[in-house]
Amino acid sequence: MGGILSIFCKIGGDTTVPDLNLDFETGFDATPTQAELTLYEHVSTLLQPTETLLDSLRRYEGCGDLIRKAISNPTSDNEEEAWQAVQPVVAKLKKYFEYSTSLVLCEGNVRKNIEQHQALTKLFADILDFAFEFDYLKMKTPSIQNDFSYYRRTLSRGKHTNETDLRTAMIEDELANRISLFYAYPTPMLKNITDVTTLFVEKNSFGKSVTECLSGLAAACYYAVTKKRIQKPEMTAFCLRVMVVSIILYDHIDPQGAFNRHSSINIKLSVKAIQTYGSDECTNLISALRFNTKHLNDDSTPRNIKQLLSSH
Repeated sequence: MGGILSIFCKIGGDTTVPDLNLDFETGFDATPTQAELTLYEHVSTLLQPTETLLDSLRRYEGCGDLIRKAISNPTSDNEEEAWQAVQPVVAKLKKYFEYSTSLVLCEGNVRKNIEQHQALTKLFADILDFAFEFDYLKMKTPSIQNDFSYYRRTLSRGKHTNETDLRTAMIEDELANRISLFYAYPTPMLKNITDVTTLFVEKNSFGKSVTECLSGLAAACYYAVTKKRIQKPEMTAFCLRVMVVSIILYDHIDPQGAFNRHSSINIKLSVKAIQTYGSDECTNLISALRFNTKHLNDDSTPRNIKQLLSSH
């Protein structure tokens, strides 16, 4: 994340939120410039597993029935059956977590650089979209935490007939704790990206630069939708998701947040765009703003903004 942000964010002094006319449907096929080629190839490689991971999560089948059976009637056969079922599931959960840790984004004027670096801008948007989609699927899969908890309890008891199998399946306590904490959050991938971006800002003093980058991307997505620069429904949904995650990140990084009157984010218009064009995703998008932002309930947030988001 730090590498891709660093391309966009050393601002040249423009504090307005520009109408960035990005071609979301065809312009993102632009060839990366020579200067961004190395980073582009690195991030492209990083993003390759995302569709496979999302498809795996969509098809996730928990072990709830077998676990309940093993707990209510703890025979050797029942416990063995549950254990054999939970191991490949936990291997998936470990893979998702390990990918989240690999997602570890702003030189010159924001408007100029986002428009000139459209290839990298698309990759940045893809990362944000992946985080939103992953967390949505995770929230729809409550068995994830139950499966991992049962796995840990089985290991801690050491009650298993196949000791070789037990050693092979074992995850070290420190890693298991980190995985458990990761899935304890309703939106773990978004939290991870927020934490990584916040750390990058603190280490590099890029706060204003990154927030202007994020507000610029949110504005580009907003105008792409509201000015009908995109026609495909899936791209409209994509832009709204990226807009929402950009606002969430902005709200965590800017000391005053995204909701105060001096913010570069126009929350009213953003919410109106979601309501008008969000279709089936409207509730999820509004909920993401309501529950994943940091400053919504601050005293400085206008009452009408609080009411606007709490009414959904």
